Amino acid sequence: MIEVRGEIDAATRGAIEALVSGQKTLEDVVRWGLGQRPARLVEQVVIQDEYTHDVVVPFAEGVYLVYDTT
Repeated sequence: MIEVRGEIDAATRGAIEALVSGQKTLEDVVRWGLGQRPARLVEQVVIQDEYTHDVVVPFAEGVYLVYDTT
């Protein structure tokens, strides 16, 4: 599920939807990020509780992807 917070254009949203549809694991996210030029590395991990973490990865200028992981 994709939840958009803030304003992004339709092209950016489409690119995000296409990207995340192929990502099934955090490994997929990291491999994608390492394959970008410049690399898009995990910028932050926010610990929600002992089981849940949010992983923040930059996507474009001012746009971040936040993956809820358990």
